[in-house]
Amino acid sequence: MGLVERSVWPRMIRHTVTFRLKHPPGSSAERDFLQAACALTSIPGVEKFECLRQTSSKNNFTFGLSMEFADAAAYAGYCDHPDHTAFVQQRWIPEVADFLELDYVAHHPCQTLTP
Repeated sequence: MGLVERSVWPRMIRHTVTFRLKHPPGSSAERDFLQAACALTSIPGVEKFECLRQTSSKNNFTFGLSMEFADAAAYAGYCDHPDHTAFVQQRWIPEVADFLELDYVAHHPCQTLTP
């Protein structure tokens, strides 16, 4: 028994982005953007979608989006989907002031695995 690199198995990907909008807080434009972002759940492969509000004063971001994909193929399908690319071009680029995107896979450095 020994440590086995988990990349030999399909890995769930958690796609996250934290961001600040150009719109005034509480505005109808802010609500409209967030509702449009929630429509991304209709893209095949999106699982466990969440729209989040930042509560910490440790950074200047106000919202977050989080979603999971079964594997890299599902994530690539989402990234290339026409609804996603349209959202990025028509909403994200013109309306987001700043953001940080992070994509994760599970990491268990202390777990002993068997092939």
